[in-house]
Amino acid sequence: MDTATRQRLAPAPAGQAMHHLAEAFARVRARSCQLVQPLSAEDCCVQSMPDASPAKWHLAHTTWFFETFILERFEACFQPFHPAFRVLFNSYYEGVGEQHPRAQRGLMTRPALAEVLAYRQNVDQRLQALLAQVQAPDIAGELAMLVELGLQHEQQHQELLLTDIKHLLSMNPLLPPYLGSDAMADAGQGQAGARAMQWQPFAAGIVEVGHDGPGFFFDNETPRHRQFVEPFCMASRLVSNGEYLAFVEDGGYSNPLLWLAAGWEWVVQQKITRPLYWQQAQAQFDSAWREFTLHGLQPLAMHEAVTHLSFFEAEAYARWAGARLPTEAEWETAAAAQGEDYFGVAWQWTTSSYAPYPGYVALPGAVGEYNGKFMVNQYVLRGSSAATPHGHARLSYRNFFPATARWQLSGIRLARS
Repeated sequence: MDTATRQRLAPAPAGQAMHHLAEAFARVRARSCQLVQPLSAEDCCVQSMPDASPAKWHLAHTTWFFETFILERFEACFQPFHPAFRVLFNSYYEGVGEQHPRAQRGLMTRPALAEVLAYRQNVDQRLQALLAQVQAPDIAGELAMLVELGLQHEQQHQELLLTDIKHLLSMNPLLPPYLGSDAMADAGQGQAGARAMQWQPFAAGIVEVGHDGPGFFFDNETPRHRQFVEPFCMASRLVSNGEYLAFVEDGGYSNPLLWLAAGWEWVVQQKITRPLYWQQAQAQFDSAWREFTLHGLQPLAMHEAVTHLSFFEAEAYARWAGARLPTEAEWETAAAAQGEDYFGVAWQWTTSSYAPYPGYVALPGAVGEYNGKFMVNQYVLRGSSAATPHGHARLSYRNFFPATARWQLSGIRLARS
């Protein structure tokens, strides 16, 4: 692995760094198991749609990552926990081999949840032993970089696990709550509409975008580069449920003039009339709006940030509101100046297509398939959400999804030229 590759992953360990890495490994791995504790084995097996994955699969795939990319490479006399798992729990790494079809993950009643948990325990023990034994500095540095990448990957899946569970439970006619709802602050916890929206101005000029400085970062956050931005204003907070409800009640979903052509086609074909988890009571004396949350069905909290919107919905709302969505460069410029208000509630759509930065080079080998191969037909979201694990967010982080995706905790921060 060359020097540039090492720098894109993480700095090499020194002194107690390997010990701290082992502690971080144990902590992150335990967190994933905590998130599924409120679920039954049946809950963990079901797949609610092709874009989502069963909780059991998330637990197994993140383990597969450590076994495939680390133990197989560094462990003496390596033997897989189960040979079939190499295919069953490979997500999209063509360089590793075949994958079980994504849309059929929910059909795997075997291995059982208990065996998946045994798989995790086995790999955890072996990897901790490897961390304790490695001595050669060059091997220790490369090992640490891959372990850190695996931990960041698992934290991504922890957020996906929660949003996938929420979608699954919303499909149940009983609308059951996620009993461990204290495991995260639920979607849209930010009191977006509790304070007036202010427009914060930013001058035109050349700005720098991308990762800079120490700490972990994914390869798609680099290289840091310059962009010119015209003068713009950014909203001081996210759009609230109450503000988005005004768009709904004003016929926003029935006005084709507000939508991009592909967005309007999506609305018509899918018969979309409101955000994903919103419901309106149909009783004679009750027409109140409610929202399915990880706490179950709740009254729509008007001051909380609206979430679970597609890019198309966010873009249409922005046009209705006489504004627009920001670009990546605008968002990063504003977030760098304003700080914490841009994180921890909802991912924020930008108008920037998910594409490589100037001079981007993907990592070599199979781990290079992690980000670069998806740089087409997707839009960038910035910030973080209420489900993002603590310490996982950063200014340069680039999340990305197709324009129709809305089961993630995605919301709106408006911009103006």
